[in-house]
Amino acid sequence: MIGRDILGIGVDIVQNKRIKSLIRNKNFITRTFGKNEIKFSKKTLKKTSYFAKRFAAKEALAKSIGTGFRNGLNFKDIEIFNDKKGKPYYNKSKKINNIITKKFMIKKYDLLLSISDEKDYSIAFVILQNK
Repeated sequence: MIGRDILGIGVDIVQNKRIKSLIRNKNFITRTFGKNEIKFSKKTLKKTSYFAKRFAAKEALAKSIGTGFRNGLNFKDIEIFNDKKGKPYYNKSKKINNIITKKFMIKKYDLLLSISDEKDYSIAFVILQNK
């Protein structure tokens, strides 16, 4: 990891009560989250925390790329999963891969993600680095 070029960083914080209000609307969930994220949400009791952290992670990735949500990038294009030990990671879809490799003119990259929450807020931090 040391010695690799950092191409972008992104951070986002969301107020959990805002997300709690938004997830009451099924259209918000289906417009914002991928099928697998929705499927895994059914296994968690803390829905607000689950969706808030993922929402922040999507925003943070768009910021790390430097484009925000434009040029064809949508919330549903970004999916966040957890490995067996609970560590969060981005699903590198073809669309995300194309956007990043074309913008930065690279072939391989890493996305390092950290997400956290507490009672009122959820936060995500991402580092986009050349591999």
